[in-house]
Amino acid sequence: MSDDLFAAVEKALTSSGSEAGFELLIQRFRREKNYPLIFNARLMKKRHELDLGLIELDSKPELPKEKAAVYHQAQIEAAREVGQLFLEDGAIEQAWPYFRAIGETGPVAAAIEEMEPRDEMAAVIEIALYERVNPRKGFELLLQSYGTCRAITGIQQYPAEEGRAECVALLVRTLHGEVLDNLKRTIAEKEGKAPETSSVTALIQGRDWLFGKFSYYVDSSHLLSVVQMSVDLEDPKTLKLALELAEYGTHLSSEFQYRGTPPFDGYLDYAFYLRALLGREVDRAVAHFRGKLPRETGEDGDFNPAQVLVGLLARIQRYPEAVEVSLQHLADVDPAQLTCPSAVQLCQLGGDYQRLKEVSRSQGDLLSYVAGVLQN
Repeated sequence: MSDDLFAAVEKALTSSGSEAGFELLIQRFRREKNYPLIFNARLMKKRHELDLGLIELDSKPELPKEKAAVYHQAQIEAAREVGQLFLEDGAIEQAWPYFRAIGETGPVAAAIEEMEPRDEMAAVIEIALYERVNPRKGFELLLQSYGTCRAITGIQQYPAEEGRAECVALLVRTLHGEVLDNLKRTIAEKEGKAPETSSVTALIQGRDWLFGKFSYYVDSSHLLSVVQMSVDLEDPKTLKLALELAEYGTHLSSEFQYRGTPPFDGYLDYAFYLRALLGREVDRAVAHFRGKLPRETGEDGDFNPAQVLVGLLARIQRYPEAVEVSLQHLADVDPAQLTCPSAVQLCQLGGDYQRLKEVSRSQGDLLSYVAGVLQN
């Protein structure tokens, strides 16, 4: 840095005052794109105005009460200014610490929303997905940049429910599109042209020849993972696509069938569950999963079949049945360990407060009993 610059700054400070000197510095840092120094200069300027020491000795100084609020506001404004400068340069990774410090995710989320995949996306994906600034877009970038396998691993490691459903839905749409395209290509090669349909089920119907011993149309491990995750979705359109994937899976040869966690022993079980969520063959699905319950409570210590059935009954709003299954098969399980609503919660969901009183009393749950009395 030249001596001329030091001289110019000193001249501005002495002849035109501190305001002019600081503005000269800030404009210089802006031209050099040295944005962190703009932040520091803004705060030094404010310390000068407040008659505080100009060299910061403590990152969290003890300030007089009347000055603390003013200085804190200056920190917020400086962070916002510098963060925005970085965003205007497309430097999301550098902008994020400033916006994170002041609790403003909106500008960074908006910038990420406009991004297209490019080299070295890991840092942006970390901010968008794992720091939850824009989970849906972050997952979209992960899928586009690193492929389905990494995306599945990423969502399995995703720590929050917020944005998860959108990410799983994107995976469902992606895999459904791959299966659809690959089936159409194969059919066109044999029949001369591909049918004009967006339904995997329609393509499969009447074409058993599509499924030889080693025939598959999307990575089988990806298929299983996505179908497994899809049962937690609620959007009917996405559930329909997931059901088509499960039905496609039932046609695969034994080479590509993988045993899941009971009661989901295969794609047929997922298809039953997804149909029920869509209001199709509901009684048949309930009977199917009832048939997978252990004959005796806690048999083999496996409570998952009962939890799945209770969860399904709750989702299709058959609460009385869900309560009975819960009491019969899950009464000895700590409610905190359940992956489905407890019997008490099911009574509340169903608005059956007399049953809530009865269940609470049988379980020695005085507080829930009070809830039943007050609502009955």
